[in-house]
Order: sequence, then C-alpha cells, then structure tokens
Amino acid sequence: MARKFLYLVALCTVLVIAAGFALALFPATLTKWATVPSAPFAPVKPLDANAYESPALWYSRPGIGVSDPARWQPVYAGDRGTLPTPAEPKAQFAVFFVHPTSYVNRASWNAPLENGGDPEAERIARIYLRGMASPFNAASEIWAPRYRQATMGAFLTDAAEGKQAIDAAYADVREAFRFFLATVDPKTPIVLAGHSQGALHVKRLIAEEVKGTPTAARLVAAYVIGWPVSTLHDLPAMGIPACAAPDQTGCVISWSSFAEPADPALVLDAYAAGPALDGKAPGSDPMLCTNPLTGTPGGSAPASANLGTLVPEDSMEKGTLQPALVPARCDARGLLLIGPPPEMGAYVLPGNNYHVYDLPLFWANTKADVIRRAEAWKPQA
Repeated sequence: MARKFLYLVALCTVLVIAAGFALALFPATLTKWATVPSAPFAPVKPLDANAYESPALWYSRPGIGVSDPARWQPVYAGDRGTLPTPAEPKAQFAVFFVHPTSYVNRASWNAPLENGGDPEAERIARIYLRGMASPFNAASEIWAPRYRQATMGAFLTDAAEGKQAIDAAYADVREAFRFFLATVDPKTPIVLAGHSQGALHVKRLIAEEVKGTPTAARLVAAYVIGWPVSTLHDLPAMGIPACAAPDQTGCVISWSSFAEPADPALVLDAYAAGPALDGKAPGSDPMLCTNPLTGTPGGSAPASANLGTLVPEDSMEKGTLQPALVPARCDARGLLLIGPPPEMGAYVLPGNNYHVYDLPLFWANTKADVIRRAEAWKPQA
C-alpha cells in the first residue's frame, strides 16, 4: 500500500510539472481550451425595464448597510489604525462601479442572475468589490450592479459568440446605469469606475450614454482601469480628455500594471488587434497611462509617494495597507511598471502582469485622487 501511494505521489508530481511546462509554452492555447464555452451562444433576453429597481440586482447601493462590500475599509499595517470614511464628505458625489469578470464557467457565455446567480462568481465579485470599489468609499453613494457578465472565455476567442456575450453584458450595465442616473439627485456629480471587463463597459457607456449629454457636465472623472484606452482611437469617441492634472475633472484615468521584467506580449497583441471604440485596430498606437501616484499621464514616481498598497491575505477577503511598497512608471507603450515583483498573492498573471491588483496596488492614492477631483468639481454655469 505504501509503495502504491508513493507511485501515486510520483505520478501526480510528474503531471503537475508537465502541466506547468505546457502552460508556460502554450498559455494562450490552454487558457482558451479551459475557458471558452463549447456550447452555442444562447440569446440573452433583455431585462425588464424596471429590473434595477430591485435591491437584489445590486451589490452596492444606498441602504445596504454593513454588508455592502464597497464600504469595507482596510487597516494600515502596524499601529496606524482603521482609515476613516467621512460620514459627511466635504464633496457629495456618487460612484457607479462595474466589477471585473468573476464568472469563468464554460457552461454558458453569460453568467446567470436568476436564483442568486452562480455562487462562486457571486462570491468572487464581492471580493473584487471589497478590494477595487472600496477606494471610492468617501463617496456619498456607491452603486455597483450585478449583471450577466460575459464569461472569461468570451474575451479569448474571435468567434462571434464572444462579442455577443460581451454585448449582452453591456446591455445589463447600460440599464443599471440609466437607473442610477434616474435615481441619483441630478445636481450630484458622478464618478464612473470599473476594472477589466467592467472598465470595457464603462468605456462604452461614456461613448454611448455620456458623450454629448447633460451627464457629461456632471462627470468628476472616469476610472477605466485594467483595460486599454487608446489615446487616438478611444478618447475621441468618448468625447472627454485624459486627465492632465491631479485636480482636473471631466476626464479619463487608466493604467495597467506590470512588474519588471515585464512580458506584455499577450496584452499588447490583443490591444493592437482591437477594435477600439472607433472600430479601428489601435496597432502600435500608445495606450493611456495615468500614473496613479501623481494623477497625471506618464512620468514616474518613487515608492515613497505610494500612500498605501492593499496587500491581501490568502483568502483575498481581507488585507492591510502598506505604504511605500511599489513605485510607478509609465513606459512608452502605455504600460504602468511597478519595479521588482511585490508579494501580493497567487493571482499574478504570466509576464509579471499584476492585472488583478491594478487598484489594490494604489488603493490609498486612488482614494486621495477621487476625493481631490470631487472637491475640485464645479457645476457648469
């Protein structure tokens, strides 16, 4: 029996090593195989016009209370205590935040919402909101919708089903945003924010629902994080500029984080192929890179300028803020480089891609940035 057990251990070890080599050699192929649904796309029925009146379709919104994941607050490492969230911020503003992909199931192209949705996707979405929406919690209101997000594999295929799934997810986000605008006081300035898939939907919202409307005048800033924004092909379609100063309003902020040495080939290839909001492929055109330590495009800042990185515990459900952990430097391609790889957990992607940690790396600076811009916002005459 002992000998059989040792054989089994040896076999498992060989399989793990082989899988590791295979993933290293063929990461894109294996990831597609593991995540792209094989089933045909099933048309997603539009939600009822009043669907987002239901609190059940929101992770975060006024009235949820202590269970609201976006209202979670980390503590500083050491004896600095809990960061305060002002009960009455100096500037009233409302945040609409769209969470990144948490559904990786191959069973369908879009995550279900009925019957509580997919339990694992729901659990992960709440963890993401704790780490990524919480920097915005000085806001007087935070709204984060549940939506029938496209599964991970939809972004890894050229098949028509992938685009259909992404379009279906956007349709839900658009309806949630319209309800948000109809519900929030029209005099209240707004912040739009999202990460990864959520950032893609926010980028499209700005182009289709904000540009050229009265809503544009209410925009404090748009945080389009972890998804490329082409300076030549996206910004003109969005109708708002990149943020050029740390107290500028009505502008766009974006970055994608890599430790060094960085191997961003997969990301750059996907970005180059497009299409961008204008329908064209960006090619080698630069991505927008806002330095989160300065609030301005490009440039570099030392780790000492980092007010606090949210370093998660193993479960990703909690974490502590550690000041001065990583620097930030925008390179010529529009990538944000953060120096040697910091220890953030097990979810660093190939190529030293810190995609999952884009916002936690700069948690405290993001919080300071949105407060500063909200206080600088002035209504148009």
